[in-house]
Amino acid sequence: MTNLNQSISRVSIAKERIPPFAYLLTGCIGVIGSNSLALGPIAPEVAGSLGTGVPSVMTASAAFGLGTAVSAVFLGWLIDRHGPRRMLAVALLLLAAGLAGSAAAPTLLFLVAAQLVVGLAAGIALPSIYTLASVIAPAGRESETIGLVLTGWTLSMVAGVPLSAAVADLAGWRAVYVIVAAATLVACAAVRLAPVREGQAGKATSPLAALGVRGVAPLLVACAAFMAAFYGVYAYIGEHLHSALGLPVSANGLVAVSYGFGFGAAALLDRLIDRFGAGRLLPLIFLAVAGVYGAMATASGSYSAMLVVVFFWGLANHFGLNVLIMRLTGLDPAKRGAIMGLNSGVTYLSLFAGTIGFGAAYAETSFSALPLAAAGLMLAAATAAALAPR
Repeated sequence: MTNLNQSISRVSIAKERIPPFAYLLTGCIGVIGSNSLALGPIAPEVAGSLGTGVPSVMTASAAFGLGTAVSAVFLGWLIDRHGPRRMLAVALLLLAAGLAGSAAAPTLLFLVAAQLVVGLAAGIALPSIYTLASVIAPAGRESETIGLVLTGWTLSMVAGVPLSAAVADLAGWRAVYVIVAAATLVACAAVRLAPVREGQAGKATSPLAALGVRGVAPLLVACAAFMAAFYGVYAYIGEHLHSALGLPVSANGLVAVSYGFGFGAAALLDRLIDRFGAGRLLPLIFLAVAGVYGAMATASGSYSAMLVVVFFWGLANHFGLNVLIMRLTGLDPAKRGAIMGLNSGVTYLSLFAGTIGFGAAYAETSFSALPLAAAGLMLAAATAAALAPR
């Protein structure tokens, strides 16, 4: 009889649907990702409009990353204090204001300041989204729910980047930010009005207290290595294709699409994570990512081979990010907001460190050295994940 009851319980869990609110969170990720990825393709037009150079324009992207890291680390505790849905709605409203300011920017300094505001908002929005995804997930379908939300990054990469370039050609670069701002306001209203269970607001948690939770430190070390490897390699693929393989700059667009399709396709397999357990899988997934980087170093001389490897890169990175978030949010439910704030802060600091560090290495060597260095970082990430208590 006990076995029968257990079987019925497992069936009922399997049939429990992922809440529709998860799809709204996917859209929120897509909006944030569209801003973070939009500036690169439209930078030449922005530079011409504001009378400056492309490198100067890209300081706005750096301001966005800095604002995200600072906000996530030092304001993430507000999520635990006031609840993730309320903070997400506030962050989206601030995000829309920053995007509107970006659209209206009369000077480069104004654009940099507006993107700093957008980054401050994203630093609250992203941990709020990840916290909500873990809270609303049905029992036994945690990885599927988080994986669905993470496909918002696929939307921004596969659709947001090409659409941004097309809109800039047709209506000017300012129209890109106007459209993203309008979409953000729609998402903000939907977050406020949608019925969703998010638990009770609780006690505020300082970043230092969250860092003291058992298991957080080694997982953040793994996160830093994982993200530095990704951003360090991704930043220089386009330059490698153009300078070493003689391909046009537009060839990098297909690389982004291939990565995005791999990242999105992994969502179809996320249920396997719930079956085998996140704690057991994370070191193995990081080792698989290291293997992908090794294959990339071998394939770096062929564009077609690179496209295939990049697809599996997106596939493996999706699993890595999904399981990493599951592990972090499961350590202490009362401190989820602060812990996810630390995660987002480490992510964007790693973006900065990975881009700078790998850029110095690229200047002295060839591109194939970068994925090998990334593989080394992934071995460190796998070791840190294995040391983290389950």
